[in-house]
Formats: sequence, C-alpha cells, structure tokens
Amino acid sequence: MATVKMLNMAGEAVGEIALKDEIFGIEINEYAVHEVVKNYLANQRQGTQSAKTRSEVKGGGQKPYRQKGTGRARQGSRRAPNHVGGGIVFAPKPRDYRYTINKKVRRLAMKSVFTSKVVENEIIVIDAITFDQPKTKEMVKMLAAVNAEKKALIVLPEVDKNVVKSAANIPGVQTTIVTALNVYDMLNHTSLILTKDAVSKIEEVYV
Repeated sequence: MATVKMLNMAGEAVGEIALKDEIFGIEINEYAVHEVVKNYLANQRQGTQSAKTRSEVKGGGQKPYRQKGTGRARQGSRRAPNHVGGGIVFAPKPRDYRYTINKKVRRLAMKSVFTSKVVENEIIVIDAITFDQPKTKEMVKMLAAVNAEKKALIVLPEVDKNVVKSAANIPGVQTTIVTALNVYDMLNHTSLILTKDAVSKIEEVYV
C-alpha cells in the first residue's frame, strides 16, 4: 500500500495517508487508457460540419456546351465536382460521433492513471482546501507552497464555490469534483491535487 505525504495549504507536512493498492497500485493498462481518451475526445466533437453535394448546389440546369464537336471532354452539368462552384464529392454531413465503451474498461483506465500519478510523484494530497471568500492570490500562494505551479487539477469531494472561483482565472489550473473526474483531464495536467476527503470518496467509488 503506497503512502503519500499529506500537506496543509501552507505546504507543510501534517502526516501521511495510505492509498489503496486496488486503485493507486495496479498494473498500468495503457490500452484501456488510450481507448478511454479516444472515446472522450470523440464524444466532445460537435459533428456539425456540412458541405453540399452536386445535387444541392445551385445551377446546372443545362449542359455547359454541346456534347460533340468542341474537342473538349463532354460535360453534363456545371454542378459536377470538377467545376469551380460544383458540388463536393462525398461531402461531410452532420453526424453524431458519440459511442460508449465498457464500464470495466473505463474503471481500469481511471485506476491506471491514478497509479501512474503515484509512480511519477505527480499526486499531491492536502488535508483540506478552504477559503472564506474567492481569492486568486491565496490560491496562487497555495499552489506555489505545494510545488504545483504548472498545470494542476484540483479534485474536491463536492463543489466549493470559493475554491472554484479562486482557481478560475489561473492559467493551467482546473477544479473538478470526484464524480466528474475523467482520464483526459488527469493526463492533461502535471499535478493531481486531492483533498483528504476526495481520496476517501475516490476509494469509496472505485474499490
């Protein structure tokens, strides 16, 4: 069972916390991680691209010129794809890119990323993150104290508006809650900052 130092908001060590091997110490499955990230990105696509085929563009009611005698290739319509202003061959149309993957694969991917964050020392556990009011300066100060000045993902057990607003204007910093946590966001941030209560909730959800 892996143990990680638990810090306070001033960056001081206030103890250690044991992380369950069933979540933070499994064999990393790169295939599962890849599949889940691919699925996440596909589900984000709007699928609103559209272009007109030759049956949808304007014009083309008569032949551009006569069939024979010009020495040129025969043409039936100016709407053909080989003409400027003609239709598009295999034109893209609005479509839904969403698809689902197995729940077990999603859980395996989450556990794999949690484990990789522990292995790479990119996980930071803080006893609690609280602000009396939204203060960006205080959030910057806390991130510097825990050595998370690059891209950081702050995971809370539940929504705390003061914490969310304090981090909202800091480039590279994002906040989320345990139930909204996803593989892509974890991989996209250098530091994964968890509160003590968030760790407990993660272990409750994923064990």
